[in-house]
Amino acid sequence: KLYSIPQKHSTLTLFNYQPQNLNHKNTFKNNSNYNNNNNNFNFNYLNLNKKQKQFFCTQTKVKISVNEIPTLNEFMKAQQKAEMNNETIEQIQNEIEQSLSIPYLKNLEPFPALGKSFYIETFGCQMNVADTEVVTSILKNVGYQNCQTPNEADVILLNTCAIRDNAEHKIWSRLGDFKPFRTKKLREKKKPIVGLLGCMAERLKSKILENDKLVDLVAGPDAYRDLPRLLTEVEGGQQAVNVLLSLDETYADITPVRTTSNNLSAFVSIMRGCNNMCAFCIVPFTRGRERSRPFSSIEDEVKKLVDEGFKEITLLGQNVNSYNDLTTKSTKNYTLPTGFRQICKSPEGGTRFTELLDKLSIIAPNVRFRFTSPHPKDFPLELLQLMKERSNICNSIHLPAQSGSSTTLERMRRGYTREAYLELVSQIRTIIPGCSLSSDFISGFCGETDLEHEETISLLREVQYDLAYMFAYSLREKTLAHRTMKDDVPETLKQTRLKQVIDTFHEISEKKNKNEIGKVNLVLVEKISRKSNSEWLGRTDANKKVVFPNFREDSNEKKIEIGDWIAVRTTDSSSVTLRGVPLAHSSLQSFENLNLS
Repeated sequence: KLYSIPQKHSTLTLFNYQPQNLNHKNTFKNNSNYNNNNNNFNFNYLNLNKKQKQFFCTQTKVKISVNEIPTLNEFMKAQQKAEMNNETIEQIQNEIEQSLSIPYLKNLEPFPALGKSFYIETFGCQMNVADTEVVTSILKNVGYQNCQTPNEADVILLNTCAIRDNAEHKIWSRLGDFKPFRTKKLREKKKPIVGLLGCMAERLKSKILENDKLVDLVAGPDAYRDLPRLLTEVEGGQQAVNVLLSLDETYADITPVRTTSNNLSAFVSIMRGCNNMCAFCIVPFTRGRERSRPFSSIEDEVKKLVDEGFKEITLLGQNVNSYNDLTTKSTKNYTLPTGFRQICKSPEGGTRFTELLDKLSIIAPNVRFRFTSPHPKDFPLELLQLMKERSNICNSIHLPAQSGSSTTLERMRRGYTREAYLELVSQIRTIIPGCSLSSDFISGFCGETDLEHEETISLLREVQYDLAYMFAYSLREKTLAHRTMKDDVPETLKQTRLKQVIDTFHEISEKKNKNEIGKVNLVLVEKISRKSNSEWLGRTDANKKVVFPNFREDSNEKKIEIGDWIAVRTTDSSSVTLRGVPLAHSSLQSFENLNLS
């Protein structure tokens, strides 16, 4: 039987432990206070050598069972028998009482990392960036230190994406980069642990561990709390896997460690998972069902970011505007836009996204709010009206179309037609004049005909998007398309159609950006321009990139710095970037009243 004092306490005590053989007994005998009469061991874990630590983490953990955990009274009596002083007993009792809310597990709690380092690379969407911040927080809380390069790390983690086949190829290639590095480290007896996190980890599971032994650890998107234990198992010589999906995990109680260097823009994850079950999409299978963070935890995180000086917050979710906090009841009715339907019906009575955004924009009036990635079905009239009224909610909407053909949209199981989508676009531009629109498009989905492709091209021309993310279709296992359809569009034709979509978008975008010349936009200064140290890069309310000089020629006022709100007049443009001149310092609240004629 193995009884351990809670993790904060450095001294661990074993009671009535029956060694399997003399070697096991001798493992601790020379580094502990050993009582031969009752086989009790009292020892300090920090003083153990490597062999003893490995024994403790791997050999003894299998000997504990939930039924053998002592009650508090039994534990205290055992400590008294070990002749511990009253002060120590009181200290342990307080720690045990504080940990009673945590269920006991068969495995030992992982020990602090004691100064070990980790390195993490992030692939894919903003949700993965936010997840990396959660992982960083979890590992730092158990003693790991973040480092900037893999060659100095004890643990190397890749946070992965599985949305397209090309994304997975990049990750396999990156794992191959670490193979000689791991061999070199092994010769130095410092072989790093390599772990795969995120969507690809959940999708491929055991295949990853078996492939040339490139990976020691696999953890899915809902298993990040388990990372310290998984790392302990790997250190004990075992491969470790946890890819279980959760119905309620949101990491709401974990404070992310921000990875941005300028404390300017932050991601706040408000929900996880997706219920839409689009025919082409693997997200519901790698991220699980939708669940939303309690509003109170989001409010606390936003307030903290405001106190730390952040100027822009992006609310994140796989289907961010389907946010539905069932822990906070609401009496407001929720209706879908005309022509849109749900694949899975949402529970009623919770606080929805419009109410959340309303409250947050009031709490933080000097912070600019964005949100991504939404679904077109979750844009009720109330949300559009709120965006019009609040100056700190960006007039920029991501509206993923995926295709311009109603027949393709039906096969994709998107829940709307081309006509319903265009009606929503019209409603947005009527309520929010000048609102920028971005979208996603897939070329070459199963069964796509030349006519259906041309309908996508015509949708691009009709809507006139400001930004678009365009990809060739990539068949994903487990999806409806994988189970019931044939990926019958040749790869060469997919690429030809994709090029037509991309060329059409850039043609439209270049014309739209020329219309910005002469207009004045409020720009948040983000960083030095990549091409010139004498220029700043920032973004407008419409999420357009703007490059402009880092000084104002006609003014002796304070110089422009990162984090400033600057009124900038556009003087030139390309299909992706605006160029301009700075006119004045401003703010979210005062910009509309600024006279710059």
